[in-house]
Amino acid sequence: MDNYQYHIFSPYRVCPLGAHVDHQHGLVTGFAIDKGVDLWFNVRNDSQVNLVSKTFEGEVHFDLTRRSEIRENMWGDYARGAKYARKKRFELTNGIDGVIQGSLPVGGLSSSAAVLIAYVMAFAKANSITLTPFEVVLIASEAEREYIGLNNGLLDQSCIALGKKDGLLFLDCDSNEYRVIKRSPSMPDFEIGIFFSGLTRSLVNSDYNLRVFECKVAAWNMLAYTEQPLKSFDKTFLRDIPKSTFDKTKIAMPARFARRAEHFYSEYRRVRQGVTAWETGNLKLFGKLSFDSCESSMNNYECGSPELIAIYEIMRKQQGVYGGRFSGAGFKGAVIALVDPAYKESIEKALYKEYLEKFPEYENTFKVFWVKPDDGARFIKE
Repeated sequence: MDNYQYHIFSPYRVCPLGAHVDHQHGLVTGFAIDKGVDLWFNVRNDSQVNLVSKTFEGEVHFDLTRRSEIRENMWGDYARGAKYARKKRFELTNGIDGVIQGSLPVGGLSSSAAVLIAYVMAFAKANSITLTPFEVVLIASEAEREYIGLNNGLLDQSCIALGKKDGLLFLDCDSNEYRVIKRSPSMPDFEIGIFFSGLTRSLVNSDYNLRVFECKVAAWNMLAYTEQPLKSFDKTFLRDIPKSTFDKTKIAMPARFARRAEHFYSEYRRVRQGVTAWETGNLKLFGKLSFDSCESSMNNYECGSPELIAIYEIMRKQQGVYGGRFSGAGFKGAVIALVDPAYKESIEKALYKEYLEKFPEYENTFKVFWVKPDDGARFIKE
């Protein structure tokens, strides 16, 4: 946009392996992708923030120097959340005038984290504050947890801020140690398919927070059965309990909690195997592990709407699909797949035909998008 001095691109993310485990301090992987959020802005000489969105209605106006306002449950909350988390560390005196726009109308790609990271970077630039990419991750994550109220781990923000076009992010959510594993020269070419069910967030109740609690109850069961002291709920994580303890106690606990723990321990193993597969350029094995992850998400973690399961089952049998799984929390939104580009057309055709035969009510909202891995959030020189 010609009238603005600065332009930030903050990408969406996909997670091929490491589903539903970041909140239990597990291991995860992810890509930043070449679609995301654009924020154009000018720096003001006062503390006022004025924002408009090309994606949502209404305007947002607030003062950086005033105490954080109560959430209004609209898109402006993300800018206020970024202000809230930044002001805990730094003095903010200069506001911005900005325009924000998202490039994909799809759930499951962590657009909220992408937006928060864009605002954190913009407020830093406006106030001459230098941040490392991981500091951006921590501030944006704090804003999402403490102000927005989403109890997730660091996966989304890490992929968005740290991602590299030619690599896979590998993050340990216990230690917060990460590395970007370069793509092996022997790995075949691939693109990422994003298959949006057409089912919007407002139509479905998500059991995301319930699953988090079930994982913690499984951990409490294991500790209780082995006569170990219990920690408070907020300090209880499956990562802290050895799999050998689960093997001894799983038969004693209610099956629902055992299935949640089974997903965690099996996903931990899959991510370890997947990192080795990626390092050696074995995309076929990496894809198979992503399929296995989705099967465990359905059977052990018990997420997935009928729509997502239908897309997954249609996608899985197509030639040219290396692997894939539900994206995001897994109750709505999208399915992702790693795909041989030579087969994109036939895969897309089959999905439209078979999915809409089953769910004709989504004829106007079902969408297929093709994206590639990209670098993390950054300033764009116009």
